[in-house]
Amino acid sequence: MTNSPLLSGSRTPLPSYPETPPDPVVEVLHGQPIADPYRWLEDGNSPHTRLWTERQNAFTQAYLTGFPGREEIRSRLEELLAIGVLTTPTPARGHYYYQRRDGKENQPVLYWREGVHGSDRVAVDPNALNRAGTTALDWFYPSEDGRFLAYGVSEDGSEQSVLHLFDTQGGQPLPERISRTRAASLAWLPDGSGFYYTRYPAPGGVPAGEEHYHRAIYYHRVGTDSEADPLVYQPREKEFWPGVGLSPDGRWLLIQVARTFDQSDLYLKNLAEDGPLVPVAENLPATFEGQVAHGRLFLRTNLDAPTYRLYVVDPERPARDCWREIVSPRPDAVLEGVTVAATRLALSYLEHASSRLYLADLDGQLADEVALPTLGSLFGVTAEWNGSEVFYGFSSYTVPPTVYRLDLTNNAAEVWGQVAADIDPTRFAVTQVSYPSRDGTSVSMFVVHGSDIGRTGDNPTYLTGYGGFNISMTPGFSRSLLLWLEHGGVLAVPNIRGGGEYGESWHQDGMLDKKQNSFDDFIAAAEWLIQEGYTRPERLAVAGGSNGGLLMGAVLTQRPELFRAVVIQVPLLDMLRYHRFLIARLWIPEYGSPDDPTQFRWLREYSPYHRVEDGRAYPAVLLATAESDTRVDPMHARKMTARLQAASSSNLPVLLRLESRAGHGAGKPLSKVVDELTDSWTFVFCELGVEV
Repeated sequence: MTNSPLLSGSRTPLPSYPETPPDPVVEVLHGQPIADPYRWLEDGNSPHTRLWTERQNAFTQAYLTGFPGREEIRSRLEELLAIGVLTTPTPARGHYYYQRRDGKENQPVLYWREGVHGSDRVAVDPNALNRAGTTALDWFYPSEDGRFLAYGVSEDGSEQSVLHLFDTQGGQPLPERISRTRAASLAWLPDGSGFYYTRYPAPGGVPAGEEHYHRAIYYHRVGTDSEADPLVYQPREKEFWPGVGLSPDGRWLLIQVARTFDQSDLYLKNLAEDGPLVPVAENLPATFEGQVAHGRLFLRTNLDAPTYRLYVVDPERPARDCWREIVSPRPDAVLEGVTVAATRLALSYLEHASSRLYLADLDGQLADEVALPTLGSLFGVTAEWNGSEVFYGFSSYTVPPTVYRLDLTNNAAEVWGQVAADIDPTRFAVTQVSYPSRDGTSVSMFVVHGSDIGRTGDNPTYLTGYGGFNISMTPGFSRSLLLWLEHGGVLAVPNIRGGGEYGESWHQDGMLDKKQNSFDDFIAAAEWLIQEGYTRPERLAVAGGSNGGLLMGAVLTQRPELFRAVVIQVPLLDMLRYHRFLIARLWIPEYGSPDDPTQFRWLREYSPYHRVEDGRAYPAVLLATAESDTRVDPMHARKMTARLQAASSSNLPVLLRLESRAGHGAGKPLSKVVDELTDSWTFVFCELGVEV
């Protein structure tokens, strides 16, 4: 690929964008006139919007296919994405369920085996259900004895799951089909005769526009009509998100209700005595999650402990003054998860944004640390409550996923499964640095690059982040990023506020009226990379999706001169109307509501769509979204594309890529992933002048 025209001092004028007529829409909100010239693009079903989108897609494809090196990028991505996918197994009395994708399969296959090293058998193969590869396995839950399997499948990335049942003993699916089970939480009875599960209301059962809310818990007995399933629990607010658990003996029903992303309630019900629903924790400013095992409730919470602590609770006496703390909060590490395994607790921590794993007894006394290979991330720590083994997955930027089995009888760990990949991690250097943000807060960042790269001030650099919903950006394996590293690129991943890397205080410092901290932290990361001689603005690309897409929109409109290329994926960008679409009311506790005059002011200050200025020179932008996205409405990307195309004076492209038969990202088939990554990396390589 030849150097970008801008880097050599000139650039061919862009072709004319597809025509996008503005409308004179002005709405007065809390006394302020708010212009919204592209509101007509909110209607994705309108023939005008569909025609406009087709023309934008055609413009984008014509622009990107014109660059030499594109086919080389695609070819290498196909090789890298053929590196497989592997999850940790879910054990169930000698049965083991896990997912694996091999080679060029579009979707991972769910396998099961008898015995930890037994022969694999297929339980669910989504690739056999749909030749196009757009049928996805969303979730699965084996019964306690491993015989039955409940699982959800959805189409076209919609995540609108339909529950199915599979009988391993007969090797056949059962006739049950339960719709409206998106992201289901499910708990089997000990004998496998039925289960508690979450479901959404039937069409027409709630007012129009509320179908994405009103999630509730039902009980289903295998072999009966699911439409007659009795309602077990309905939260008091339609936006509340319930989940369900059950003790191994079937006595205690555990219900967790997320009121917000940082506050939840917890209830117990004694099923043996058909007792009332008893609150364990209710209306407290903290999150609570638990598991009942060995007659105890193990309760992880950040109540008065931003890095989390662990209590043990007697289900018969769940009042708060009876809780007993067994693992105290650490100032230097976040207790991310607790897994009960016989007489041990597997405690997973996040320390300086990298994983650590410890074993403790049931009273929380630490016994051993489980050695991990390097800076990296745990995934899927699993065990049976009365078992003698713990499984855990590990990966890092240059270490493909590997699953380990820890034998608790002798504390010996072995590799249970790993992804084969011809990668030499010694070719790359992974470091963790710290830099000051605008207000002086120290922020950590991972920097990855080839071992021989120097600080010339001219390295092509790819900076990505998220900064929201308590989600942590930790070192994990990314197949496509290897393409970047192989071509001399630098990868930078800052742990900005709003994430969960340093506990709940870190999260809360990047939400609501403090959301600007997330943007400041990311901008400061870019400035640090430039000041330290890694790169310069003309060689800096930034990228993020979903909440990270909001982050990209914010930094793009606040500091456009700092970046050469911006990739914005499945984003939120109109923060004054976001809550009116799909499931977005669930995010009001994280962002605030435009209907509230005080919160409106926070949102108006940074809402990317409303901060675009006519005549300002913006960097090259690629906005990628999908028509079946049931989380973030594609209207955000459409409206922002139109606004930037009309406003920017830089002669750099503003491109829209709207994918059909795809959603927010979950369940996307490999073939579509290759297409999307080919476009986005072609865009980045071209704009930063990286030769292929």
